Amino acid sequence: MNRDVIEDEPVEEGLPMYMGTFADLMALLMIFFVLLFSFSELDALKFKMVVQSMESAFGVQKSVPLPEIPKGTSIIAQEYSPGIPAPTLIRTIEQQTTDDTREFLESCSSLQEAQEVVDRERMKQLMLDASQLRIDLKEEIEAGFVKVDTLDDRVVIRVEEKGSFKSGDAKIAKSFLPVVHKISQTINKSNGNVMVSGHTDNIPINTPRYPSNWELSSARATSIVRAMIAFNVDPFRLSVEGRADTQSLEKNSTSAGRAKNRRVEINIM
Repeated sequence: MNRDVIEDEPVEEGLPMYMGTFADLMALLMIFFVLLFSFSELDALKFKMVVQSMESAFGVQKSVPLPEIPKGTSIIAQEYSPGIPAPTLIRTIEQQTTDDTREFLESCSSLQEAQEVVDRERMKQLMLDASQLRIDLKEEIEAGFVKVDTLDDRVVIRVEEKGSFKSGDAKIAKSFLPVVHKISQTINKSNGNVMVSGHTDNIPINTPRYPSNWELSSARATSIVRAMIAFNVDPFRLSVEGRADTQSLEKNSTSAGRAKNRRVEINIM
C-alpha cells in the first residue's frame, strides 16, 4: 500500500526574523526612558553614576587628558546641574539690580540704613514737588481756591468749594474752569498716578439726582476728572472715589468747619 510521504519543511537556525525589529523597538524604548530620566529633576550624584555606567557599557565618552572638559564632543553631559522646571503661561515681571543700585546697597551697613536713605530722598523729592506746585498755583492759593499739602507719600491739591461748585450740585462753575486748566497743566509736569476724591459735610442731601452725599461727592470728583481729561491729562493716570463725609477735616458743628469739609482732593501719588 503506497502512502504519500510528507516531508517536513526545512527550519532555519536562529531566532525568527521579527526578533530583530522587536530588539530595535526595545532599544529605542530604553533610550526614550533614559532621556526622560535624564531630563527630570534628579539627584546629581545618582545621575552621575548613571552616566558613568552608560559610559562603561556603550563607550560613548572617552577620556581626554585636558585641564578642561571639551564642550560638544560627547552626547552625554559630564557636568550636570539640575534645573527647576517651571512651565507657565503667566507673564512674569523680573527686576534687575543695576550697578548703581548695587553700589548703593553695598555702601549701606544694613538694609534698615538703606531704607532710611531711600525714605529721606523720597521725602525730599515730595517737598520739592509740593514747593513747585505752590509756585505754579500761587494766585489760586492766595485767592482761596486751592491749597497744597503733603500727606505721607503724596502731594494733595485741595480744591475748596469756594467758587468751584454750587451748593448741592456737581457741575463745575464756568469761572472755575481756568483754575482746573492751570491745575491740569501743573499735573502734566509731574509724575505718578492721580487720585481725585470728593468730600462733603454731614448734612444729608436727598434729590432725584443725588440721593445721598455719596453720589454728590463721587459726581464732583468725576466732574473734575472729566475737565482734566479735556485739558489733556492722561486718563490712564486718573482714578475717582467718593468719600461723602467719612474723612472730615474740621468738625461739622460750625458753618466754617462744614465749608472746609466740602472739597475735592487731587492726590498726586
